[in-house]
Amino acid sequence: MNTPTDLSFSKEHEWVRAEGDIATIGVTDYAQDQLGDIVYLDLPSPGDSLSQGAKMGEIESVKAVSDLYAPAGGEVLEMNQAAIDAPELVNEEPYGRGWLVKLRLSDPAQMDSLLSAEAYDELITREMEENTD
Repeated sequence: MNTPTDLSFSKEHEWVRAEGDIATIGVTDYAQDQLGDIVYLDLPSPGDSLSQGAKMGEIESVKAVSDLYAPAGGEVLEMNQAAIDAPELVNEEPYGRGWLVKLRLSDPAQMDSLLSAEAYDELITREMEENTD
């Protein structure tokens, strides 16, 4: 799996790229791989307020519908209309054109509670081992 070292990760398989108080959020390569072909996204609208750990939408694949959780709290500035129109972007480029939302962080210190790339890799290794038992 591809795990960029310049990102932070949640245990729910979302990634965050923070630049100052602006955060871009998406789902990880591992998550999109587990979901399979993504066919629909339900994302929060600009102006919505998100709390860290709260549900922020849904992602639907040919296999299942899964909740999306906000890895950090703040005000939604933008949702990725290109990904809503073409959800396969999340499969093709989960860390690029397949991002989901941008928000203004309400508390940048929340980023400290997220996982590093190394810690996230350890998490998915444990999950894969548990799924093969």
